[in-house]
Amino acid sequence: MGLYLFLTFTITAIMGFPIWAVLAASGFVALEFASNIPLIVIVQRMFTAADSFALLAIPLFMVAGNLMESGGISKRLIDFCDSIIGNVPGSLSMVGVLACMFFSAISGSGPATVAAIGGIMIPSMVKAGYDKAYAAALMSAAGAMGVIIPPSIAMVNFGIVGNVSISALFAAGFLPGILIGLGMMVVCYFTAKKYGYGASEKKKFELKRALLSFRSAIPALIMPIIVLGGIYGGIFTPTEAAGVAVFTSFFIGMFVYRELSIKQLPALLMKSGRSTAIIMMIIVTAAGFGWIMTAERIPDAIATYITSISDSRIVIMIIINIFLLLIGTFMETTALIFILTPILLPAAIHIGVHPIHFGIIMITNLAISMSTPPVGVNLFTACGIAKLPLEAIFRKIVWALVANIVVLMLITYVEPIALTIPRMLGLIR
Repeated sequence: MGLYLFLTFTITAIMGFPIWAVLAASGFVALEFASNIPLIVIVQRMFTAADSFALLAIPLFMVAGNLMESGGISKRLIDFCDSIIGNVPGSLSMVGVLACMFFSAISGSGPATVAAIGGIMIPSMVKAGYDKAYAAALMSAAGAMGVIIPPSIAMVNFGIVGNVSISALFAAGFLPGILIGLGMMVVCYFTAKKYGYGASEKKKFELKRALLSFRSAIPALIMPIIVLGGIYGGIFTPTEAAGVAVFTSFFIGMFVYRELSIKQLPALLMKSGRSTAIIMMIIVTAAGFGWIMTAERIPDAIATYITSISDSRIVIMIIINIFLLLIGTFMETTALIFILTPILLPAAIHIGVHPIHFGIIMITNLAISMSTPPVGVNLFTACGIAKLPLEAIFRKIVWALVANIVVLMLITYVEPIALTIPRMLGLIR
């Protein structure tokens, strides 16, 4: 049955089927031609996968992200960031990265972060003399923080399939996400120095402007405090926090910034619904695919093979990181989390890696892969904003990806980066 599963998977993927169709076809072919199990069983497994309270967070975070994008929140965050670091070389590019960092703390999605911040920053950077392809590449890479800094849809998915605390994953994502942002700011500084980007943009720091922009951005800045503070304070669950994020972003956009109108809501809800439908199709078909692999004991065989390669934890984690970075270039993040977590998590635990630590390692890998072709959703979002071909942008993203991979290595081998905050909050031992 495993042979039919992977043959169908390979053939349909090469033919260019959507990933949910690849997973569905693989499962149905394997059951139909290589087993006596009724096809209704895989349908039942798919339905069971969708019947999860935690998954409600996905459509809610999608709606919240779109409300923030249209409600003026991203614009205020950019103005605030510009008032802080607008006086250093490459400041405008750094503003984009810092704004992505703040927006990531309230959006939960990489593409949403690229769209919300990149839609404003890419034209602004081009106007200031930056190369358009570089501006788009930087925003694409910075979108990785959207799934690393909590709240994060990817963390919700990993928590469900890995049976680990979503709250602990959220807490573990703070420091890695900040390090990713700082790494890219270093790239911004040296790139601006080398090519003379933004030579005329340098501004003198003005305390009055910083205070005024901070006051304007306060409603946007308190959103992560409300959402994450409520989770860690035990007031509501991560799923309920997503509902709070929707209400808060709607209230701020409609009544505080007054840039959101009732007329915009149908289009926003339709956009969120389409994104959610795609993700849910991937989740349920990946669940059926994963069930067949488990029945065939494929995860156990792969985990045994990985741990037999070497006794060194360092070597095994290098292999896992390389594997995740490579496969992340070909498959969508949600599908990979649901397919690979049951395979790789037992292998990681076997060599002494904490499940929460491994979750952050895996999500960081896949977040980086969101900016690599041929299936990099952040890259495609940035291409759409800049109206440039994928090849032009990817040539300019190399150093940002190198910076992200360096941070990934730190996260992998310096465990306290991921686990210090969850331990301080008493979420893990």
